[in-house]
Amino acid sequence: MKTSGYMIHSVKFTCFLDTNVIYPILTRDILLWYAHFELYTPKWSPDIFEEWKGVMRRKNVPETDIEKRVDNVNLAFPSALVHGYESITETLQLPDSEDRHVLAAAIKSNAGIIVTNNLKHFPLDYLHSFNITAKNVDDFLTDLIDLNHEIALEAFQTMVSHKKNPDLDEYQVLDSFRKIGLKDTADFLHALL
Repeated sequence: MKTSGYMIHSVKFTCFLDTNVIYPILTRDILLWYAHFELYTPKWSPDIFEEWKGVMRRKNVPETDIEKRVDNVNLAFPSALVHGYESITETLQLPDSEDRHVLAAAIKSNAGIIVTNNLKHFPLDYLHSFNITAKNVDDFLTDLIDLNHEIALEAFQTMVSHKKNPDLDEYQVLDSFRKIGLKDTADFLHALL
């Protein structure tokens, strides 16, 4: 894999991924490919995986597939799993108390960004007191593309080349991105093709 030479050291961006950006599959795929190409460092927690498992169960994903997906993600990024944040959780004040574990794990992992599509649950003024910000996934991905066009495009094209079921071309994947709310990401990548 040719990633050195023209890479900006954006691996310094440690980002905590909320459950709502790990599902749907295409969003998770592009996030994980960008992490694989070291455009940022991902973090998540056991609580995130419990929520993700719940989503997959509601979508009637077989239990063996659920465990395989969770295991595969953790095997691909063994240093991403955050532990030891539970004692912080109860001390935090968020509009939805169910999201306190997200902020607690982000604090514990020294993440600078929480990537979430529930921005209203993470007031920026409060997050800033922990030197953390929140971004929706479309804004986060476009920021990564803007920081390093070449690597972002290479990661996207590699992701597309691995898509087999169904087998989609770059433009079909970009259309799928638009349908799941990644319009700016799709438009930016389309302009780079």
